[in-house]
Amino acid sequence: MSRKKGQTYTSEQKTKIVLELLREESTVAQLASKYKVSAQTLNNWKRQFLSNASLAFEPAKALQEYKEHIQSKDKEIEELQKQLGKSVIEKEWLAKKLKSLDLSSKKSLVNSKLSTLSLTRQCALLGISRSAYYYTPSPMSAQALAIMHSIDEIATDNSEYGYRLIHQQLLEDGHHIGKNRVLKYMRILGIQAIYPTKRKLTSIGIKEHHKYPYLLTQYHNSKKQVAVEHPNEVWSGDITYIRMNGGFMYLCAIIDWHTKAILAYKLSNTMDATLTTEVLQEALRQYPKPKLFNSDQGSQYTSHEHTALLKNHNIEISMNGKGRSIDNIAIERFFRTLKHSNIYISDYRSIQELKEGVKAYIEKYNFRRFHSSIGYKKPMHVYLEALEKAA
Repeated sequence: MSRKKGQTYTSEQKTKIVLELLREESTVAQLASKYKVSAQTLNNWKRQFLSNASLAFEPAKALQEYKEHIQSKDKEIEELQKQLGKSVIEKEWLAKKLKSLDLSSKKSLVNSKLSTLSLTRQCALLGISRSAYYYTPSPMSAQALAIMHSIDEIATDNSEYGYRLIHQQLLEDGHHIGKNRVLKYMRILGIQAIYPTKRKLTSIGIKEHHKYPYLLTQYHNSKKQVAVEHPNEVWSGDITYIRMNGGFMYLCAIIDWHTKAILAYKLSNTMDATLTTEVLQEALRQYPKPKLFNSDQGSQYTSHEHTALLKNHNIEISMNGKGRSIDNIAIERFFRTLKHSNIYISDYRSIQELKEGVKAYIEKYNFRRFHSSIGYKKPMHVYLEALEKAA
């Protein structure tokens, strides 16, 4: 499908593209290149599709709610018309509706063939610039992917590096890139430095989401290290960037803090609340619930879907201190081991290869690899033996 300048996609075309995205047979970068749209646009379409999916099974209810909503708004408009006049109200109502639209939706409203209203005036009324209207997003280049892979390697080996030090290392390695672009790529990858004291995050949360306090201080020993003594006391969840040849994916995983066993994981081409919630649901289906679940303050973990699932199971919610990925060190160390022992040396060329490779490695990690922190035993053996004793 080729997208020309000014072309917009119909709802049917968007649905087809989102379904292809959900099949997870291609990376976001590959789909963005194929359909000539930005990765952000694809993520927005997916979010909109999933949030309205339930309407397909309850159309009558949706129609009734819509009618009730319209009736309620009609009463408000009628009251406002009495106070300020119909024309003023209509203008304010329209302005609010337009303000809530994303850039792609606003651009789709512009009619370049409209003779009664100039294109410049249409853009001004919609709150977008002419340059934004004409801008066509470029697919992610091979050079950009290569730099993102390098950033991932540098951050994995130097967890204390912020974007300035990563930028300096990239320059030394021969890459030509500015600091702001490094920071942008780090946000895409979900990478932030691990600091011993609070520093500015490179990831962005959502202000409306409630942030929960860090509760693992109750497990600190005399050396201020987290010491969890039993399985299912603390689970830890996180998301990491996983590179592959021609693109990248995200890996979300949950680890039992005491045994270091990986209880559930999933690879996805998008990093959102659906990913974290599905992994948590999978872990809870297979194993007894933990007393406490720890994560970072990313929007995927502060979302209503994820926190509601924890609350429904009466699981305490703990979140890293701002700028302190070290608070979630158990899962961070697993990701580092995975990347050095498997990802960086495998050069996966397809998503299927990547899924099979990660599955095989986690199977080995859980059942055949010795772990020093549990007395050189194997993580899942320790975890399952503890469950048998508790039964």
